[in-house]
Amino acid sequence: MSMTWEAIATQKLNDRASRLRSYADWSLEGAAPSPSQKSITSLVHGRLTEREKSFFVTDVTDLAQRLASRECTAVEVITAFCKATYVAQELTNCITEIMFDQAFAQARELDDHISKTGKTIGPFHGVPISVKDRISVKGEDAACGYVAWAGKKIAQEDAPIVQILRAAGALIYVKTTNPQSLFVFETSSNIYGYTTNPYNRSLSSGGSSGGEGALIGARGSLLGVGSDILGSIVRSGQSCSPNEYTNISHRARVPSAWCGLYGLRPSTYRIPSPGSMAGYKGMENLVGVVGPMAHSVRDIELFCRTILEYEPWTIDFKTLHMPWNHSVAQRKEGRLLVIGIFIDDGVVAPHPPIVEALHRARNALVHAGHEVIDWEPMDHEQAIEVVSRLYMLDAGNEIRSVLDESGEPPIPSVARILVEAEKHGVSTLAESWEMNSKRDIFRARALAYWNETALRTTSRRPVDAVLCPASATLAPPHWTMRWFGYTAY
Repeated sequence: MSMTWEAIATQKLNDRASRLRSYADWSLEGAAPSPSQKSITSLVHGRLTEREKSFFVTDVTDLAQRLASRECTAVEVITAFCKATYVAQELTNCITEIMFDQAFAQARELDDHISKTGKTIGPFHGVPISVKDRISVKGEDAACGYVAWAGKKIAQEDAPIVQILRAAGALIYVKTTNPQSLFVFETSSNIYGYTTNPYNRSLSSGGSSGGEGALIGARGSLLGVGSDILGSIVRSGQSCSPNEYTNISHRARVPSAWCGLYGLRPSTYRIPSPGSMAGYKGMENLVGVVGPMAHSVRDIELFCRTILEYEPWTIDFKTLHMPWNHSVAQRKEGRLLVIGIFIDDGVVAPHPPIVEALHRARNALVHAGHEVIDWEPMDHEQAIEVVSRLYMLDAGNEIRSVLDESGEPPIPSVARILVEAEKHGVSTLAESWEMNSKRDIFRARALAYWNETALRTTSRRPVDAVLCPASATLAPPHWTMRWFGYTAY
């Protein structure tokens, strides 16, 4: 007799609990806050020594320098991160697969190497890095929030991004939650339940990289790898020039925005993305990517520079042969930027604190000498229409089939998108081509619109970036995320 979906989910949940059991000494136990306590950021380091707390004070760039100078050891650092992650899990429900033992073993090897040679393995020598559940780590499961996949998606090898991070000396020590299906902006599943925001546990941490958002936001991790199509990574409302970034749908913002982080949704095929267990393999209408989430811009730069210096195109044929451009990254001092800014997409007005933050950013840019012009939003409702259709050309049938495999129900946000998808029905091949054509026409219009800003700038250059809300709202209460127009564009 086959197991019920509830039994499978319980089995998977128990597996996580058993992996954590040997580290129970790190639990807050009696010091755990009551459910009514919203913010838990001050509690995550409650079991750390003062020295261990010092590893979290700044960012990964600083921590990597301390490790390279042998001011601290990899074993010391990974111990602190595992302890903090244990508590972050207790308080926000943010992790899936636990690889503490493997990370400790690798840390000992790294300490032995630097002790004997005086040299680091690479830029991330001894730095703990968390990764989203969907990203393949050899020997670990990747259920991706589906009960049917629990225990059945054991990776045979590391994803290319994980291979490179390990080669650079990183300690891959934990995987983090993502929602059922990966197609929604809140992180919950019938396996693990809801992942909450460390700043207010009654609010969402975003999705689909909500586990990374919660763990890094709580400073259980300082740098993690999320994945993204429309809304899983980026904090800032900064859009880069279409001349460089051509995927209209790439401005993904939600978990980093809601958890106070920096993030980057790289251009498609810039950073190696294969090696994930998500569904809809072969879908080229909207292409997902992986990217960093961190506490500083320089950590984002360190991540991207390191990945590209390891020539990812040699292990992933889709990744563009485009090395890190040091001259672009290190802009000459004095070169002023041209920034476009908009505050309201004309459909859903953003929350007042978001408006205030954008006004402050504008004033700071002008004060620094940069040119700022108003950007008139271009057809955000049409962007939503195109993206929504491209998302679900099969009317959501693949999601339904995976749910039916175990008998689990859709979570509320997935149920909503399935209802909407069914209204359009399954697209024919001709209709799929038509939607791709509409997407490309919109992209071409956006590029022309971008370049036309040169007619309105004093430098006669088009804008270098567009600053806008990452989301219409601050982190919302559970199950209330609706409008993703700012990310669809």
